[in-house]
Amino acid sequence: MKLTLEQIAHWCSAELRSSQSARPATGYSIDSRTLATDDLFFAVKGDRFDGHDFVAAAIHRGAVGAVVSRARAAELLPLIDHASLLLVDDPLAALQQLAAAVRRHWGKRVVGVTGSAGKTTTKEAIAAVLGAGYRVLKSQGNLNNNFGLPLQLLRLDPEDEIAVIEMGMNHAGEITALARIAMPDWGVVTNVGKAHVENFADGIAGVARAKYELVQALPAEGVAFLNCDDPYVSQFGRDFHGRVILFGRGPCAHLRVEHLENLGTDGTRLTVSAEGRRATLHLHLLGEHNVSNALAALAVGLAAEIPLEIGARALESLRPDEKRGQIISWRGASIVNDCYNSNPEALKAMIATLTGMPGSRHILVAGEMLELGAEAPALHAACGEAAAAARVDIVVGVRGAASQIVDAARRAGADAVYVETPEDAGIWLKENLRDGDAVLLKASRGVRLERALDVLQAEDSGTLA
Repeated sequence: MKLTLEQIAHWCSAELRSSQSARPATGYSIDSRTLATDDLFFAVKGDRFDGHDFVAAAIHRGAVGAVVSRARAAELLPLIDHASLLLVDDPLAALQQLAAAVRRHWGKRVVGVTGSAGKTTTKEAIAAVLGAGYRVLKSQGNLNNNFGLPLQLLRLDPEDEIAVIEMGMNHAGEITALARIAMPDWGVVTNVGKAHVENFADGIAGVARAKYELVQALPAEGVAFLNCDDPYVSQFGRDFHGRVILFGRGPCAHLRVEHLENLGTDGTRLTVSAEGRRATLHLHLLGEHNVSNALAALAVGLAAEIPLEIGARALESLRPDEKRGQIISWRGASIVNDCYNSNPEALKAMIATLTGMPGSRHILVAGEMLELGAEAPALHAACGEAAAAARVDIVVGVRGAASQIVDAARRAGADAVYVETPEDAGIWLKENLRDGDAVLLKASRGVRLERALDVLQAEDSGTLA
């Protein structure tokens, strides 16, 4: 939202040092490298950086000003000859305070989306369905934390009619804090899994409580959209004071699947029903787990008065993003690039997708899954057992605890090999892939498994497209 520096100073309780207080900021940034002309730079501090060290660079790139800590003001005040400074106690708190003020001023509907897996895909699906009838602002990428979510809200335009905001967490209380900023009217919970389970003393029950924070934050007139196929999420509506809409495959669902056909690399064809109406659609997102994400989007659309048939047509336009189920080819092999992130539930779902693909051999390249705590060995082993049970031909484990995937797969009778790095995995693929193979690459973000694809890309005799 375009705001003058005077407005910004008022809304985030800043002391403005400027001779150009009426000059507007047209954007907002915490990264001096990607900042655009007339953006306002927030000098936030992270675990490995301090934005105050980059204020001069931001101003050099054309920032209209910078929000800085009063504790660092003395060294930065000479910069007001070139741009404005807004002095605050804490630039991150000021960013969040400004975002909340903008959200209140805008005053329209916000849809919050959370879950252990599928948040970003569900957010994209909801935005696609709502886009059939509204001007929609959606979170960019997966900017869903205490830095990214405020920046998304600051993109709100007075002409936007509805906002779809992704809300992530890895500790208790984080969704509550994000909800204080975003003030969601509607909340969507996709599932509860063991992602980030190491941060919760009572395991997955703690993860479930953290996801439930979104439902608790909704107003009395709010709507909770809940996956009734998930044993945890299905219970979230019990004490909710507002309206509950359930989606899923079971008879409890208000919007449910009546028929489903796996089309392999072409996605899924499904028939859904709600409120006495039926629609059939071709979902181009890989895997039956994405059916649940599509149902969430259709449920939100119905509540927003988007007819089921129109929502279904909107979903047919969705395609997988890079590193989120995108299919690429190399030497006649089909490779599913699902490298963005992983957890045990998501990996098992994608193993089912892999073995449903046409292919002379099915090869799983599974990287380590992070933040699983003391359960990590058993959870990795269970994925190896699942791969063997699904008749995956070869399992390649990459880095750290992925060795447990390999060991368990071998014990269950599958061919399996362990490598230390993504680059080693790329070399293995280069030396072993055959025409007609179907391959899945999936790992936690910290593994950077896409580097295996970089090895293939560098191979002149192959094509990666």
